[in-house]
Amino acid sequence: MENSAIKIVNLTKKYKSVIAVDDLSLEIKKGELFGLLGVNGAGKSTTIKILSGLVKPDSGNAFILDKSIIKEPNVVKSFIAVSLQETSIARNLTVKENLDFYASIFNIKGEEKKRKIDEIVSQFNLNEVLNKRAKHLSGGWQRKLSIALSLVSSPKVLFLDEPTLGLDVLARRELWKTIKELKNKMTIILTTHYMEEAEALCDNIAIMVNGKIKDIGTSNELIEKTEAKNFEDAFVKIAIGGNE
Repeated sequence: MENSAIKIVNLTKKYKSVIAVDDLSLEIKKGELFGLLGVNGAGKSTTIKILSGLVKPDSGNAFILDKSIIKEPNVVKSFIAVSLQETSIARNLTVKENLDFYASIFNIKGEEKKRKIDEIVSQFNLNEVLNKRAKHLSGGWQRKLSIALSLVSSPKVLFLDEPTLGLDVLARRELWKTIKELKNKMTIILTTHYMEEAEALCDNIAIMVNGKIKDIGTSNELIEKTEAKNFEDAFVKIAIGGNE
């Protein structure tokens, strides 16, 4: 698994009678920006939560940088970060206080803390909102701050779960720029409902249906394979079984 950031082996998760993740196996390369697409209930978010240690699988395993999420969960958590659909910010703190708080959580102190916060402020252009309380930020700024906070720990693997959900077109495009700048600096796994987002950002895309990977490839490969007009058309064909 030398070139693998993530290797998933026969992962399964059930909620009562519903199989959210169904015997899933998948490999993601180091440095890749990998997209997980699917309709609601396809299993994308559950997969992310299992890989990040928030939910335990019923069976199977996954290895992140060769470490098992089952046997070495604390080691795995030390080099991953997660930005979930639910924006994880302290709404009553300012942007700077949020950054300072997260740095303290990861025991980053003194000059190292100052350097890290300055680096993130510059990277995300947070200067203009640095002293604003998070609850007064627009949805786009809140999502940007949420991703910024996930980078405080300098993760090697970053999970972005629906990072632009509910944002207007301009805010979404602005956040795309931020995500593109992170490419190749770490491995990123992105879940999204937006076809154009996956097409614009992802190196490879897996389409999930009922907890399984239905197809995988670049957007162009999936378009070609399904003889579709565009990527959205390819997604629909794959998701409803039109490519079989």
